Amino acid sequence: MAPVDDVIAWRESLNHLLECKTGQLVFEDFLRTEYSEENLQFWLACEDYKRMTSVKEMTAAASRIYVKFVQVDAPRQINIDCATREEISENISQPGPNCFDVAQRLIYGLMENDCYPRFLKSEIYQALLEQAEQQ
Repeated sequence: MAPVDDVIAWRESLNHLLECKTGQLVFEDFLRTEYSEENLQFWLACEDYKRMTSVKEMTAAASRIYVKFVQVDAPRQINIDCATREEISENISQPGPNCFDVAQRLIYGLMENDCYPRFLKSEIYQALLEQAEQQ
């Protein structure tokens, strides 16, 4: 069960929701019902990637992210434009710390403008909010 303050703060912004581990889990459960959990998984993988300092670690992680989310027909392919996908493809052999930034911003925008408003109206969130407000 999420703390009352967290559940209430989630409606303030997608950022508030994603800053909370429980919020991430609840949002992922919701996205799973919409068959779009790959958006959050990609965003979180990018956040982890940006914290890496070892070139070897970054190269391996970039390859995993690319294969899992970015390449055409990836198992959890994200919805990004061809130009962004192509730019990542061209740079994946020598990935920099910002190689996924454009795609990550696109996916964040998609979640913020599309998935997040539906999440706030969902039974999942409304039930948590009701529980939180009764405490």
